[in-house]
Amino acid sequence: MSNAALLLIGFQNDYFSKKGILNSLISESSHITGVLENTFKLIETHSDKFKTIISTPICFTDDYSELTNPVGILNAIKEAGAFKKGTFGAEEIAQIKELDNIITTIPGKRGLNAFSNTKLETYLRELNIDHIVLSGTVTSICIDSTGRAAHEKGFNVTVLTDCTSSRTPFEQQFYCENVFPLYANVVDSHEVISLL
Repeated sequence: MSNAALLLIGFQNDYFSKKGILNSLISESSHITGVLENTFKLIETHSDKFKTIISTPICFTDDYSELTNPVGILNAIKEAGAFKKGTFGAEEIAQIKELDNIITTIPGKRGLNAFSNTKLETYLRELNIDHIVLSGTVTSICIDSTGRAAHEKGFNVTVLTDCTSSRTPFEQQFYCENVFPLYANVVDSHEVISLL
């Protein structure tokens, strides 16, 4: 077992359920990359390669009072009423719930970066994690924001090309080819095993 953590971002119904408020935002890219199938196949076949597997769902109160003058994607989330506490859309997808014996959920995410407003860093430090592997959505937003923060905190970072999805296939490809290599390893779910 390595000192690596698999970090799952955005695996919630508002993104991945056909009934999800923001499903149409990522559905094309998710279908092309196979983000769900590849992520859970990786967990099924190689969970023992990770010291921990963590889910970091985003969730807001009814009035989104924690968002002060939101812009961009956070404003769009507020206007759409997505990821509201106690709703179907805010819930983690069924596959996460079914694996709650090996996936630790760290609540508190209120923005783009999974370290912000959560105990994620404390948890990782307690386990002596030095390598974070990122899976989930949205590639250009939460994956990038979390990856950069992890890098700046001194973690080695890997982004999984076939376990992430974005708003468009072009955006997914652009980030994987031009942005992530600036601070992270960029591999698919088969190649990552050799890094662990």
